[in-house]
Amino acid sequence: MKRIALILGAALLFAGFAQAAEKPLIRIGARVFTEQTVLAEITANYLRANGFDVRITGGLGSTLARSAHETGQLDMVWEYTGVSLVSYNHIDERFDSPQATYERVKELDAKKDLIWLTPSKFSNTYALALPRKIADQYPQVNTISELNQVLRDEADKVHVVALDTEFANRPDGLVGLTETYDLQLTRRDIRQMDAGLVYTALRNGQVFSGLVYTTDGRLSAFDLKLLEDDRHYFPDYTAAPVVRKAVLDAYPQLATLLKPLAEQLDDETMRQLNAKVDVEHQSPTKVAAEYLRQHPPLAEDQP
Repeated sequence: MKRIALILGAALLFAGFAQAAEKPLIRIGARVFTEQTVLAEITANYLRANGFDVRITGGLGSTLARSAHETGQLDMVWEYTGVSLVSYNHIDERFDSPQATYERVKELDAKKDLIWLTPSKFSNTYALALPRKIADQYPQVNTISELNQVLRDEADKVHVVALDTEFANRPDGLVGLTETYDLQLTRRDIRQMDAGLVYTALRNGQVFSGLVYTTDGRLSAFDLKLLEDDRHYFPDYTAAPVVRKAVLDAYPQLATLLKPLAEQLDDETMRQLNAKVDVEHQSPTKVAAEYLRQHPPLAEDQP
């Protein structure tokens, strides 16, 4: 009897291994900033709960992530419409709505067998922000144009603007922004630094203005005032899961599963999630698990 029990136990164990091996594998890529890590963790936990085996490759640069996606080393990435439009497809055209931008990148990337699924309700675009002390000192400044008017009126003063190094040196970054608004900035006004240090400088009142991301959790935590991009220079950066066509053909249920997950993520939700990591110093894994416990997505064909 003992031998039979051992044989049955081994059989069940091997059956368990076989069942686990049969789970479809989804390889998710995440770029090297908080929001991407949080999105990858949320998606991975959610898909695992729905019968998938998921592996995350994090800490990727934009170029490496895109290359790995196109060559089939990654199956899914949370991508931003503006990044695909400008950086990957080299389109300078600006569209009159987020939906129009989404439709254009969906069309362009489909030619590369990358399929854009239902988009989220948040857009992590660029913005210029003021520290609270400066915002109170200049209550009339609510747009980038109004900021530029201050630069004109106070041309004899230094107004330090903090920018991350990548944006400061990209042709579609500071150069284009300066041309669009005819910004009255000189070399003495520009400070290039790591993106995280921009927020520190803003919080500490060390700069007049700084370049930020609109879903960053530090906006509220550091009491920063966002300025309206009134000439619509910055493209829309709506986020959506993008899946390789071969993977979606093999597992079409991914589109249905990921739709409610994407649709419940809006700007404020992402700010809160990002703040838990960047301000409260919680791990992305913990933040993702807690979010899914409190906001379980429900696909349309699920009971």
